Amino acid sequence: MRYFIELQYDGAAYYGWQRQPETATVQGTIEAKLSMLRGVATEIVGAGRTDTGVNASFYTAHFDTDSAVDTAQLTYKLNKVLPPDIAILRIYEVEPTKHARFDAREREYTYYLTPHKSPFRRHSAWHYNVELDIDRMNAAAARLLVHDDFTSFAKLNSNNKTNICHITHAAWVVESDGTLRFTIRADRFLRNMVRAIVGTLVDVGRGRYTVEEFDNIILKRDLSLSSAGAPACGLFLSNVKY
Repeated sequence: MRYFIELQYDGAAYYGWQRQPETATVQGTIEAKLSMLRGVATEIVGAGRTDTGVNASFYTAHFDTDSAVDTAQLTYKLNKVLPPDIAILRIYEVEPTKHARFDAREREYTYYLTPHKSPFRRHSAWHYNVELDIDRMNAAAARLLVHDDFTSFAKLNSNNKTNICHITHAAWVVESDGTLRFTIRADRFLRNMVRAIVGTLVDVGRGRYTVEEFDNIILKRDLSLSSAGAPACGLFLSNVKY
């Protein structure tokens, strides 16, 4: 039997999602508590990796078991024993063949950038108080939908079989409190890709690059041409669609 878990986490205290020996990760933390509650070693498979410090407002994973699970009770118990920076939203049974990672059709990331320093947003937004041209940033973001090779935003030595991604949405909006919110959706993302894109788009907004130069960065397929990645604290995996 296979069960899906929907969850959220604040990634500030973790070295990303993926389990690592003697290192605090979200996957490792949940597996330890799940195994303790079930009395048997239980591995979980996530929808994808998130890097050190990256958050998730919506994340999915699955685990397998030979016996039926009281999902409401397990959800309650997991939330009682997990640290406050990880929350289980729900657990539900799925078809045995449904896979949290391989069956995902689309993933969405959201990035938050705020011009206002706030001690309460230090784990959830990038404090950046330089004036930015949002129209230019959106014009540049629209160019992402035209291309599919994002080598210029791919972390080196990631062992990707391909750097091809199909982006279906990429846009900035300004919220009522002045926070800038960037949303991007694609069938897949490369390691560090969203943070590299955000960092480069911010440089478009402050006038370092034109929209045409941003387009050329993508076409050149050269990581050295893109800007430094935006801080992890502002990035959230915000949706996974199946």
